[in-house]
Amino acid sequence: MTDFHAPHAAPEGAAAVFPAPAESEARRRWMGVLGRASGDDLERAWRSLADKPAYVAVRAPETGMVMVRGRAGGTGAPFCLGEMTVTRCAVETADGRVGVSYLAGRDPRRAEIAAALDALLQDPARRATLLREVIDPLAAGQADARRARRAKVAATKVDFFTMVRGD
Repeated sequence: MTDFHAPHAAPEGAAAVFPAPAESEARRRWMGVLGRASGDDLERAWRSLADKPAYVAVRAPETGMVMVRGRAGGTGAPFCLGEMTVTRCAVETADGRVGVSYLAGRDPRRAEIAAALDALLQDPARRATLLREVIDPLAAGQADARRARRAKVAATKVDFFTMVRGD
């Protein structure tokens, strides 16, 4: 059984290289935003880039199934919730940065763009611009959509209460 959360084994004689926790958290954030973005939003963001770098597919987009596990109440015993379709992709830019993506659904172009943006965001020289021009607007749009969804659900909320009788 493969543990996807375990660090990858370094080649013999080489030390394992792990990103700093702050960098890892930042990458987790932008990958989450890219993973939730629609294909149209990612395509629009990709087209808006002034200088798109060349990249090659390390792993071309491919679609498969993954088992989704859950925990009752978030802390209970794990159980298999069901399978979901994901598309994954890995690309490498000319400067050697590897970007990856695992996205829900069957959209290979969306996975390819997300992987390419992940590779670009790992470049410290481009990161601030991409965060400001791509990731932050996508995150704001996703937050607006969540707020709208919450407001729509809240409008249908029913408060049940029991009146205490004064016997």
